[in-house]
Amino acid sequence: MFVISSARSEGQALGNASSDASLTRHSGADATKPDLVSQLHKQEGRHSPSELDLSIVVPAMNEEQTVDKLVNQIADVCASIQKTHEVILIDDGSTDATWQKMQELARTRKEVTAIRMRRNFGKAAALSAGFDAASGAIVFTMDADLQDDPAEIPRFLEKLDSGLDVISGWKKVRHDPWHKVLPSRVFNGLVSTLTGVKLHDHNCGFKAYRRAVLSEVDLYGERHRFVPVLADSRGFRVGEIIVQHHARQFGQSKYGVSRIAKGFLDLMSIYLVTGYGRRPLHLIGAAGLICFATGAAGMLYLTAAKVVAILTAADPIHLHKTAVFYYCITAILLGAQCFLAGLLAELIVSLVSNHRRPSDSFYSISEKVCGEGD
Repeated sequence: MFVISSARSEGQALGNASSDASLTRHSGADATKPDLVSQLHKQEGRHSPSELDLSIVVPAMNEEQTVDKLVNQIADVCASIQKTHEVILIDDGSTDATWQKMQELARTRKEVTAIRMRRNFGKAAALSAGFDAASGAIVFTMDADLQDDPAEIPRFLEKLDSGLDVISGWKKVRHDPWHKVLPSRVFNGLVSTLTGVKLHDHNCGFKAYRRAVLSEVDLYGERHRFVPVLADSRGFRVGEIIVQHHARQFGQSKYGVSRIAKGFLDLMSIYLVTGYGRRPLHLIGAAGLICFATGAAGMLYLTAAKVVAILTAADPIHLHKTAVFYYCITAILLGAQCFLAGLLAELIVSLVSNHRRPSDSFYSISEKVCGEGD
C-alpha cells in the first residue's frame, strides 16, 4: 500500500481542506521519487492520464455497504462501452468502515483511487479533492448510495457528443420523502429563474463535465449544486437528461432542514458572483443611486413645501418634527455609503485581476486558431 499525506496540496480549489486528505493507491513505489503520478500508473498497470476516457468522482460518508457494489457496477458499464476509466472515492469523514472498504478496493483494483479527508469538510470540498485527482477527458460525479445508476453513463456521453460541455441529471421520478422533494423543487425553480440556467434538478449529484469546465470552476461552501450555473457563466454549454432514481436501500440521508436555508444563501452568493462579480459597482452603486435619489427627491419636496408655507403664510412646517425628513437624510447617507462601497469593490476587483489564475479571469476561450502561412 502507498499512502501520500497531502499536506502539500497539488490544487488550490479546495484551499485548506485539500491539505487535510490522504490518498491511497496500490503501489510499491518510493514516495520521494520524482514524477510520482507517472510512476504509479506505470508500475500498477494503470492508464496514463492522457489515455483515460472517464473519471468517476464519488464522495461518500458512512456508505460502507454500497461503495464496493458501486465500483463493480461502474466497471461493468465502462467495460460494455469500451471506455477506460478511473474511480476516485472520497471518504468525507465517515465514522463507519467506509474508509477500510475504500482502501481494500484501492489495493485490489487498479482503476480505484481512495482519498480520505481528515474530517467532514462537506460535499463541495470532497468533490474538489476528487477533481484535483481526476485525469479523464470526461469527469462524472455521482453519489455513493446507489440511488444514481451507472447504467446511465452511456446516455450522458451521447448527450455530451451533441456539442454540450456539462450534462446534469434530472430525477424526474424521485424516491425521496415529500419534505425533501418539495423544497428541492422550489429551490430548483428559484435557481432557474434567477440565473437563467433552465434545469429541472440543480440538486442532482449525477453530472458529467468536460475536463475544461473543471479547470475554470472553483468549489467551496455548498457550491457543488451550482457547477452548471458557474459553467454557463463562463460560456460553456449546459444540458440535462432524465435519469433513473433508485430508492435508498442502505444508510440514511445526510441532509436536513438546514440545507434549505444554506441553499438559499448560496443562491444569493452565486447570483452575485456570476452576475456582478466583475462589476460590483453596477449592483451596489445602483442601489446607492436609488437610495440617494429617493432621499434627495424627498428633501426637495420638503424644501418646496416649506417655502410655499412661508410665502402663503400657511401653517409653518417644522422639518425636525417631520418623520419624512429623517427618512430622507437616512436614504441620502445610505446611498452615499453604498456608492462608495461599490467604488471600493471595483478597486479590489481591479487589483485582484492583476494576479488572477485562469479560473479567475472574466472570460473563457473555447478555441484559438493561428495563421500557418509563410
